[in-house]
Amino acid sequence: MTEVLVVVAMVPEAEPLRAAADHVGPTRSVGHAERTVLSLAGRRVLLLRTGIGAVNATAAVAVALHETGPVPVISAGSAGGLGAQVRVGDVVVGERYRFGGADATAFGYQRGQIPGMPVDFVGEPHLVEAARAVTLIDGAVLVGTMLSSDAFVDARTVDDVRADFPDALSTDMESTAIAQTCHLAGAPFVSVRGISDLCGPVAGEDFRTHVDDAADRSAAVVTSVLAAL
Repeated sequence: MTEVLVVVAMVPEAEPLRAAADHVGPTRSVGHAERTVLSLAGRRVLLLRTGIGAVNATAAVAVALHETGPVPVISAGSAGGLGAQVRVGDVVVGERYRFGGADATAFGYQRGQIPGMPVDFVGEPHLVEAARAVTLIDGAVLVGTMLSSDAFVDARTVDDVRADFPDALSTDMESTAIAQTCHLAGAPFVSVRGISDLCGPVAGEDFRTHVDDAADRSAAVVTSVLAAL
């Protein structure tokens, strides 16, 4: 029986989790997603590789939660750094989640809020605190607001995003969508993302260079969170 669902978008984000596992089962495809059962940190984990983006992530997680029930869900992998204090090599843990591209302010909603949904989706406190307690040898674990959108944030757009969301630490393409899915399903959620770039002039180049290291750091924190459950 699955105890925890760990969700990644890409193969490089899955590999450190597979490498840390005591046992790795066969991988099978369910729809567009790949599923692998792991024994990791004493937990039976369903590792779900969804592909990149909100629709891929939400569809795969919704199907999995329909089968498993509302088990804890952890989003792992990489993200771009937004906050002034964030550095490549840090790990950001989501305490709150918003959509970077959502703007229904004309109808009285806050920037980043989906109509009919909360202003923020909130990370499960005990998962957030378990991640906050992890110490990295090189780099910091930072807890705060995460953004998600379908656009890769780089030098062309980063100033506008920071102005609209001054408290945001990071941005990626899946975390908030998974947070909304878990909110609707009643499943505990946290996102744990290693910072691969700082959304600047060479964000794309930095992402290609540092995504593996970001995934390693994310996996290390995720493994500690699993051990603390």
